[in-house]
Amino acid sequence: MDDPQQIQFTIDRLARLSAAEAWAQGLNPTQAAVLSYLCRANRFSRSPSHVANYLASTRGTVSQTLKTLVRKGLVTETRNKADRRSIHYDATAAGRALAQSVPSLDAAARSLATGRLAQANETLADILRQALATRGMRSFGLCRTCAHHERRGGGGYCHLLKVNLQPVDVGQICHEHSA
Repeated sequence: MDDPQQIQFTIDRLARLSAAEAWAQGLNPTQAAVLSYLCRANRFSRSPSHVANYLASTRGTVSQTLKTLVRKGLVTETRNKADRRSIHYDATAAGRALAQSVPSLDAAARSLATGRLAQANETLADILRQALATRGMRSFGLCRTCAHHERRGGGGYCHLLKVNLQPVDVGQICHEHSA
């Protein structure tokens, strides 16, 4: 079917199914989205403002959500020793376990043939890139796909932040990503 609006309907329906699963895990959809982001974001991208930018949400909503996740024992809050105003969050082991549970949408995607799954991922990524460009928003892509990334050994080097990257960093999303 050549109806671009059908894509929006399908994405909305998938999002609602995902939200229903979040409620079943004891999280509201925003809490689930924040937890998922923190599990996939690199160590430079876990401040409240980064989370808010990624989710296209307000900082107030994200701050309250982060406080709730801390109370639930799913994330920890760490203040920067040099600048006490600067805070970053990390998922706890319990938070990572909850975020990694395989919801039915993941299982359904895994059931697709490899070629179809790759095609679906590519198509959705193209739509996302276009939507982000239209709104002037950041890509938050994987570190290893960034223009600032240089492969070095098992990790890498970020020319923008001028830091060595750990192997785990290069497979995570970054707020400074540039295609």
